Amino acid sequence: MALLKKKKPRVMPEIPASSLADIAFLLLVFFLVVTTIDADSGIGLVLPPPPEENVEPPEVRERNMLKILVNASGMILINERPASIQDVKNRVMEFVDNNGVDENLSVNPRAAIVSIKTDRQTPYEIYIDMLDEVRGAYKQLRDAVAMQRAGVPYDIYKGRQERAGEEDEVKEIYPMNVSIAEPDKGTGN
Repeated sequence: MALLKKKKPRVMPEIPASSLADIAFLLLVFFLVVTTIDADSGIGLVLPPPPEENVEPPEVRERNMLKILVNASGMILINERPASIQDVKNRVMEFVDNNGVDENLSVNPRAAIVSIKTDRQTPYEIYIDMLDEVRGAYKQLRDAVAMQRAGVPYDIYKGRQERAGEEDEVKEIYPMNVSIAEPDKGTGN
């Protein structure tokens, strides 16, 4: 009979756990560094200072006010006439840049006020799209003046003016006078 060899008990290899905590920490730091976190930035508007008590607001001529209403169903009314979202930019530009030519439009860009009013039930997307169109109208007007004066779009012109410490003449020509009125309560609960 052959001699049977006794099997030696198998030794299980050990995983070195001393550096496991270090590796986990490095992985954590790596993922924190390379992960981007989306932050809601909201609508970038600069609010005017609160009015002083006992001071009457200045009187605004009806001619210098472009009234934009967005109702609960998302319909846009410009001076009580229906308009599409695509019409807003052109209508605002025509109103602001009138310079007293048309008696139904603003006297000049400095006097022109775009009043935006909504309903509490107004679809948010339509309000944002309409507000973008209004801001786009002012950007286009400012770009045209900046191109005439400096041969560059307004954003570049503005940066140059800020670095030089000079006043922004284009912004003085076309100040963005936008009034966002308190929304109506609407018909919903």
